[in-house]
Amino acid sequence: KTMSRIQKILGGKWKLEILYYIGFCDVRRFGALRRQLGEITESSLTKQLRELEADGFLIRQDFQEVPPRVEYTLSGLGRSFMEVMDCMKTWGNCNLPEE
Repeated sequence: KTMSRIQKILGGKWKLEILYYIGFCDVRRFGALRRQLGEITESSLTKQLRELEADGFLIRQDFQEVPPRVEYTLSGLGRSFMEVMDCMKTWGNCNLPEE
């Protein structure tokens, strides 16, 4: 049951990459995330970010400026998940062939 809940929360196509770039690469702004991810559409990125925020992994800060500036940071829950991400990255480096 726990694994099913985790998969439901983090099963979006881009969610792990979004968390990776925010957590390990300090990419916080919407435009920068979109450039990092490459093929993601604006609407898909918006949806994934909203879901991660709703699930408690991200904090969204709107600076109420013109032009609009919004930044995303990891919540406590998101920061705690970085340990898992680090293990996944290490496992991938050791076990998956380079592309």
